[in-house]
Amino acid sequence: MIRDPQTFEALLAELRSFLRNECQPIEVQVDEQDLIPEPVVQRMRELGLFGHSIPAAYGGAGLTTEELALVNIEVSQVATTFRARFGGNTGIASESLVVDGTEAQKDKYLPLLASGEVTGCFALTEPEAGSDATALRTTAVRDGEHFVISGRKCFITNAPIANLFTVFARSEPGSKGANGISAFLIERGTPGLSTPPAMRKMGQHGSPVGEVVLDQVRVHESAIVGGLEGKGFRTAMRALNKQRINLAGLCVGPAIRLVQEMALQAQRRQQFGQPISEFQLVQQLIAESNTDVHAARALVLETARKRDDGQDVTMEASMCKLFASEACGRVADRAVQIFGGSGYVAGNVAERFYRDVRLFRLYEGTSQVHITNIAKRTMAALSA
Repeated sequence: MIRDPQTFEALLAELRSFLRNECQPIEVQVDEQDLIPEPVVQRMRELGLFGHSIPAAYGGAGLTTEELALVNIEVSQVATTFRARFGGNTGIASESLVVDGTEAQKDKYLPLLASGEVTGCFALTEPEAGSDATALRTTAVRDGEHFVISGRKCFITNAPIANLFTVFARSEPGSKGANGISAFLIERGTPGLSTPPAMRKMGQHGSPVGEVVLDQVRVHESAIVGGLEGKGFRTAMRALNKQRINLAGLCVGPAIRLVQEMALQAQRRQQFGQPISEFQLVQQLIAESNTDVHAARALVLETARKRDDGQDVTMEASMCKLFASEACGRVADRAVQIFGGSGYVAGNVAERFYRDVRLFRLYEGTSQVHITNIAKRTMAALSA
């Protein structure tokens, strides 16, 4: 749903200018230094990028699902680390508050997240609780009006720089599976919460990822998202269902960029006395990649529109994430093939994006988990 096409197109134009003129020229620098310059982050704040999906009442843009999908497709045509810097705030780091937070929690935190003054992160994953998120071992033990939280989270985007942590912990002793899990809002500086140095990663340099250590962290019961103990896993899934559409859009952007880069490289590179673009097998790589782009984009936008219409798109969101992430991986692989030996050595867009997009098939549910979910829902629909 595009609410005001003229206003939205102006937003995209401003965003496109920022990305092309201020982000794309420093892609190599960010990759090598593993750091986005603070002036660029400040420009993100000024442009309102941290609050795209946060309701206007709390200082955000309140973009619809379709509008946000189109924005994500645009922003990910430059190195994906730029979007990762503000994407948590306008994605899973704020969505749990948007869908389930109390009014007091929303009033306190959403304006800070929307402005970028505060960086949020979503601390769910643990060493033994990745695809099976309900297996988390972090505990929250009640002590009067407080909870004492202990555990360790891993692979948390923005953990080393976050000011606000949404931490999921088992608050009901003896509970199993999705039951008995609560989501807690914990600010940096709370005694017992620490974040070790960022992890060294294959790609997406400039986007810090790390652990969150919780050692007897004491928080008041008012820190529970929504004020409802034991409902945290529902909150996590509601946030992730929307985020999977967002992530699918983020897979389309790099594929668009790589198709363009492949076509340019095929026209530039000479073999056997002619551009390799003249060879049909090279043309096949480009044609299949462009088809993947259009198919993924169409699926993402169709699903986004259904969600805006109020339909249950749980299965379709999984399909979007599965297809778009796998398609992006295929396109990145073909790009390296067209670039040849130069696509394997550092310092070119094919090699850099190949590393960056590999993560898409892992987070927000691995491809294998989504395949399983889609199959189960497909068969369940037949017997309904």
